[in-house]
Amino acid sequence: MSTILFHEIVFGPIHSRRLGISLGMNLLPYDGKLCSFDCIYCECGFNKDFRTKTKLPDRENVRAALEDKLLSLRGEGVTPDVITFAGNGEPTMHPEFKGIIEDTIELRDQYFPNAKISVLTNGMHLNKPEVFEALQKIENPIVKLDSAIDETVRLIDRPNAPGYSVARQVALYQRFQGNFILQTLFLRGRFEGHEIDNTTEEEVSAWLEVVRALNPREVMIYTIDRETPASALEKAPLADLQKIAARVEELGIQTNVAG
Repeated sequence: MSTILFHEIVFGPIHSRRLGISLGMNLLPYDGKLCSFDCIYCECGFNKDFRTKTKLPDRENVRAALEDKLLSLRGEGVTPDVITFAGNGEPTMHPEFKGIIEDTIELRDQYFPNAKISVLTNGMHLNKPEVFEALQKIENPIVKLDSAIDETVRLIDRPNAPGYSVARQVALYQRFQGNFILQTLFLRGRFEGHEIDNTTEEEVSAWLEVVRALNPREVMIYTIDRETPASALEKAPLADLQKIAARVEELGIQTNVAG
């Protein structure tokens, strides 16, 4: 099992399949993973294998690290397309998330005003007013929905909230009134004796009904790109992703496919 942990607050820039030249932001501890999901495909590994022993970086240190990096990039003549919050888990778990987003907007406007700000989130913490308010301030709140079926989400994403339900998440996502990006990873395989495939007609039809109801401005459709902690997983074929995307586009919604 190969995993990727980010050992800095600011990393990259890297070329993202979905976002372009992306400067990464890690608000989680550098020595482990902190997430309210425990996805079987997560490049950072399983939560239990990477328990952290360090504290979260505070707002002041995050701001200083970002400003240093932006100054460096400007000196090198490198212009990021996007500043992306992802890192070693779920970024919205940081207690100073809203303030950090406000600092990021200020620094972005000062150094690279054309860069967008993206947050990759599992959406579990949108019930917190400060998290939702922060996500409304940025260009790209990118929220996850890997299945419209509760049982499948529990197999693939393994949320740590016993009361998790797709219906609850959909209600939270509807508060964006369509001004967000929905991301879904499609895959196949086996895990702990269960067959997993969220590309079946049953899965895709149910998911499309949720997409229709949410009407996001864009849907990101992708599959596994790196080694996963669960070894018996397979990429969804690009042709299948493209067929799913075509059905989304029939709803009048833009798609971004990464195979």
